[in-house]
Amino acid sequence: MRGRTAVLVILGGTGGSGIVVSLFLSGLVRFNYPSAARYPVRGVDVSHHQGRIDWVKLRDQGYAFAFIKATEGADHHDPFFVANWSAARREGLARGAYHFFTFCSAGEQQAANFIATVAPGQEMLPPTVDIEFIGNCARPPNAVHIRAELATFLNRVEGAYARKAILYVTSDSYERIVSGAFPDHPIWVRNIFCEPKLADHAGWTFWQYADRGRIDGIATLVDLNVFHGATETFLACATLGHCR
Repeated sequence: MRGRTAVLVILGGTGGSGIVVSLFLSGLVRFNYPSAARYPVRGVDVSHHQGRIDWVKLRDQGYAFAFIKATEGADHHDPFFVANWSAARREGLARGAYHFFTFCSAGEQQAANFIATVAPGQEMLPPTVDIEFIGNCARPPNAVHIRAELATFLNRVEGAYARKAILYVTSDSYERIVSGAFPDHPIWVRNIFCEPKLADHAGWTFWQYADRGRIDGIATLVDLNVFHGATETFLACATLGHCR
């Protein structure tokens, strides 16, 4: 959900022409074009960075779900969350709220921030936590400490919403923090280069396949995602929280 430095290094380091880089950065070409037959359920993830969104146009293009940023750390609230949250529901998209987990804040305080912002008991996808090093605190503690605070966050949040949280990961954050520590959680993985294969061969539920998508109704570039399964399976995830 954050940062593109690695992509620029890879493109530049492999001799990619300036035209290819320009097309990629502008969202006109990308690495992944997942088959609609294999991945029929498609969605976006958004925050204040996307500005005002025309949710009717998203719905009419067939997007079925949206993960919407709610909170970050112990006290930050996304200023567009309330508007996006209401509009997604009004237009019939399955909606999920996500929290950017800050490695330098206590898990208990971060959970309280999320719960106070996203009232439990609403119709929504399971609560989601964004776990990544990109854009996080400058001097993160060691992985053992991060896992312990993340476990505290998850225990509090899952108790409030009565369902397992979805964990958004990069390959780096999965290998260093999540793998082997949270085996029962649905995984939403970022891989803008190819179809995901997690290091420990675990399964995944959502795939962020592009971070520079272009969609009618959103003026900026936006993250694109698919659900790993059929429409019927997605409905069980969206309504009952059965996402694995």
